[in-house]
Amino acid sequence: MTDTGTLLAALRAMGAGELEHLNGSLEAHLRGTAALLRQWGAPEPVCVAGLYHAVYGTDAFRPALTSPGMRQRIRALIGNDAEDLVYVYGACDRDRYYPRIGTPAQLQFSDRFTGTDYAITPDQLACLCELILANELEIASGSPAFRAEHGESLRELFERMAGLASDAAMRAYRTILVA
Repeated sequence: MTDTGTLLAALRAMGAGELEHLNGSLEAHLRGTAALLRQWGAPEPVCVAGLYHAVYGTDAFRPALTSPGMRQRIRALIGNDAEDLVYVYGACDRDRYYPRIGTPAQLQFSDRFTGTDYAITPDQLACLCELILANELEIASGSPAFRAEHGESLRELFERMAGLASDAAMRAYRTILVA
């Protein structure tokens, strides 16, 4: 098990507690995302990635706690597997990549940092889908306005993730966005 106290202290030192997010601080959102992944029984590196998923910023949340140039520092802190997932999550060009999920092109990833497309593995795709679900559901669970604005597009995306994400994640999605 990863030392969550050390990881949280590092996030706070980067300013996660002061940075505003939709339902509170970025730190609260990161903690909530990691908690969902733990609830769903995700592997430890995926849970840690949930805690750090926005350190490089994202396509939808541009403030970053650090730059992709600091990948080695983050890797040393959270481990190789977790950092690889954090990078892919932060680098995802959502407009180009999300439509590919659930299609034959789903393993062709679009990186917003480099502007390139490259292959990812089926395991990377599954972990990315799990993290996308946890991130969006953490936000949706606390914001009726977010659900009203984005619910339909998220339902369409999440349905294409069936068979890629865990059963627990899909049940959570259906409870929060479909029920």
